[in-house]
Amino acid sequence: MSTQGTRTENSLNVIKRNGDVVCFDANKIRVAMSKAFIAVEGDQAAASTRIHELIAEFTQQIQSTFERRLPRGGLIHIEEVQDQVELTLMRAGEQKVARTYVLYREEHARLRAAREQGISKPHPSINVTYADQERRPLDLGRIETLVKEACTGLAEVESTKIIEYALRNLYDGVPVEEVSTALMMAARTLVEKEPNYTYVTARLLLDNLRREALSFLGLAQEATQGQMQDLYPQALAAYLDKGITLDQLDSKLGECFDIPRLGQALRADRDNQFTYLGLQTLYDRYFLHHKNTRYELPQLMFMRVAMGLALNEQAPTERAIEFYNLLSSFDYMASTPTLFNAGTKRSQLSSCYLTSVPDDLEGIYGAIRDNALLSKWAGGLGNDWTPVRALGSHIKGTNGKSQGVVPFLKVVNDTAVAVNQGGKRKGAVCAYLETWHLDIEEFLELRKNTGDDRRRTHDMNTANWVPDLFMQRVAEDKHWTLFSPSDCPDLHDLYGDAFRIRYEEYERQADQGQLSHFKRVKAQDLWRKMLSMLFETGHPWITFKDPCNLRSPQQHQGVVHSSNLCTEITLNTNAEEIAVCNLGSINLAQHINAQGQLDADKLKHNVRTAVRMLDNVIDINYYAVPQARLSNLKHRPVGLGIMGFQDALFKQNLAYASREAVDFADISMELLSFYAIEASSDLAAERGTYASFQGSLWDQGILPLDSIRLLQRARGHEYLQMDTQSRLDWSSLRAKVQQQGMRNSNVMAIAPTATISNICGVSQSIEPTYQNLYVKSNLSGEFTIVNPYLVHELKALGLWDEVMVNDLKYYDGSLQSIERIPAHLKQKYATAFEVEPRWLVEAASRRQKWIDQAQSLNLYIKGVSGKKLDVTYRMAWQLGLKTTYYLRALGATSVEKSTVNQGNLNAVAATSAPTSSSFALGEAAPVPQACSLDNPDCEACQ
Repeated sequence: MSTQGTRTENSLNVIKRNGDVVCFDANKIRVAMSKAFIAVEGDQAAASTRIHELIAEFTQQIQSTFERRLPRGGLIHIEEVQDQVELTLMRAGEQKVARTYVLYREEHARLRAAREQGISKPHPSINVTYADQERRPLDLGRIETLVKEACTGLAEVESTKIIEYALRNLYDGVPVEEVSTALMMAARTLVEKEPNYTYVTARLLLDNLRREALSFLGLAQEATQGQMQDLYPQALAAYLDKGITLDQLDSKLGECFDIPRLGQALRADRDNQFTYLGLQTLYDRYFLHHKNTRYELPQLMFMRVAMGLALNEQAPTERAIEFYNLLSSFDYMASTPTLFNAGTKRSQLSSCYLTSVPDDLEGIYGAIRDNALLSKWAGGLGNDWTPVRALGSHIKGTNGKSQGVVPFLKVVNDTAVAVNQGGKRKGAVCAYLETWHLDIEEFLELRKNTGDDRRRTHDMNTANWVPDLFMQRVAEDKHWTLFSPSDCPDLHDLYGDAFRIRYEEYERQADQGQLSHFKRVKAQDLWRKMLSMLFETGHPWITFKDPCNLRSPQQHQGVVHSSNLCTEITLNTNAEEIAVCNLGSINLAQHINAQGQLDADKLKHNVRTAVRMLDNVIDINYYAVPQARLSNLKHRPVGLGIMGFQDALFKQNLAYASREAVDFADISMELLSFYAIEASSDLAAERGTYASFQGSLWDQGILPLDSIRLLQRARGHEYLQMDTQSRLDWSSLRAKVQQQGMRNSNVMAIAPTATISNICGVSQSIEPTYQNLYVKSNLSGEFTIVNPYLVHELKALGLWDEVMVNDLKYYDGSLQSIERIPAHLKQKYATAFEVEPRWLVEAASRRQKWIDQAQSLNLYIKGVSGKKLDVTYRMAWQLGLKTTYYLRALGATSVEKSTVNQGNLNAVAATSAPTSSSFALGEAAPVPQACSLDNPDCEACQ
């Protein structure tokens, strides 16, 4: 036992709570009672002679009591002394003072207990209930540490304001997870005033994530972000053990890698890069869980994906670290299926599957079965339905008449709804039909809300697969003939001049009475209906058959019969092969340096690593159907794309609607194309060329830029206006490709990146800014989105205040009607509907010349008329685009205003439904029931 002070065996001594023994000191009793009297009587008690005398008398009584009890001295516990003080005050009739003293004792007892539990600064009245139902004082010290840590390195954020707001919503007995929720909600409310609060909110969300995961892994009840650099290596080992034990992770992850080395490579500070939307999305839909408990943390997820993609590498640990650094830095992000499944027991990593449906019952239902199996493991689907005979066609086996394509599409629609990818996201499919198919007019109406519901598909997507000949007939105001593929099956596999020659032959046969099952329409009437339905329902999308085929590197191996769910994939399909594509996207915003220049060296390094990762997917991938495996291993296509294009423009101080932005689209895509092709060729030198390389355009020294002349030759100069200038040394790359070959039949495709761009906190794909302030809704909830570049510029000008926030809300995130905004900022921060669609199309055309596949291009049109739609889509065709995606149409004057108070800033609600099924090419259009950009039911936006 330790001792303090001077004491003797014949003196009174006091045992303290920590075991120390000190001399009895009556003066400490006098001080404690003085504090109790002052608490009751006020400050005047300190100067009151009467109270001083009372305290002296009470102190002497207490000391005398112990001296009588222990005349020769001895030990007294501190609790006995305090008990005697209470008793003396009560006997003297000083009940209020005694009560104050009791409360003082209880408070100090609570503080001591809190300190023993590691609570540095307990709240005086709020206790927290933990998972084991134990109640402990709310640790204000930890909250201050958490919030200050969350605000570290962020400008214009205040930790005290967050704590103040949060404490107002806490109560005694609050569950521990609600403490973090209160802090997050407090930070969330401030996002619209300062965008950096989204990072604060995300970092506060991490506190819940760490508690959930670390507890499940048996490492800690909770931890701050500052402790994670030491905890992450332990967490990786425990996480791998747990995941393998639960039969969720591939056991090879525990066998093929140097786990301690990987643990040391984890960067805890990269947890701080997330926006709230990004991190909440990961938590809700990506992190591994067991019985609804997430045991995966952000850096663990990125390392899992990296390890899963490095399994077959000769130096797997080194490659896993390389892949991890690329992913966790947000320089590149793998597609959603890869993030879901890499490193797991069922590694279905591919994004897209394309199929052709044969014209027989067994084949049709086989294709629907394949859809279900592929969708189950998170693949998006594109189905080519052109071979299926039209309504009224003769069926030889039954001597009856066909019901056409539409009834089967109803089954496809319901299958997509039923197979929802394990609850992670909705099943999604797009049906394609060529414009000459006799069922095309009914196909156009599949998404209408009126008519026979048995012939409607409200949940699936549809797309027109349009031959160049049709577009030429529209331009020349000629007739167009619709056929059943049972009468002209070879049209399905023809394009360019061969299609034109054969199509015109069938028209002659129809004129001569050799074909009876056909229909002749004016090409412009059908085109008008296509645009009208696209405007009214958002479908079918318009995609172009001939440029997809004439510029395909793989035209020696077959025909591109459709694109995919999001219109960026253009791969061959047939009865034996289901085309597969593996996607990932370079974050262009991360490649703009501090001087506002595109960092070509960084881009080259990251593209090489990204192409290697994508190529690895092909060998590691789980294939739900054998036709997909056959196709993917034979051709090895990948689709490297970009995201954050709008952010990259902001960082360069460029407006989307500008010649400089179009040039940047050209320059950036040329660099990415050059490096991606070079990377695939170098991989071929290391690993071998893909099996069907011989005879391809690559083999002939025809690169994507060169293939433009093939399209021009077939279409004619009057119908193709593509820029063909280049800046890099393509001659040397052609020679390298012909010498070394290519590892991948296709290398590039720009996907929508809706979810992975949310994860990285940048603008989606090649999209312009939707609104500068709005509420985004998706499967993870509602999130305030504010343009941080705009806010920081307005703050620098002294224009960012409460009035500006309300003005932005009132004007749906637009600057154009706010008088005090300078004109140059109105141009730079114009929203999607304020950018003329020609700028979107021109930028897309510049990218398309470098891409061997296609791009998901949404078109935004405000004040729609039939003429504007006609001009926009003809421009897309004439500028050489292969595909287009959603039409986002906004009526000129009849859009319902969302209220500032409700916060429905992203609502585009129509005041009236379209009044007719078509409109003239020169007249104003009715207000559309367009697909909302942030509709949580639209899987293409997830």
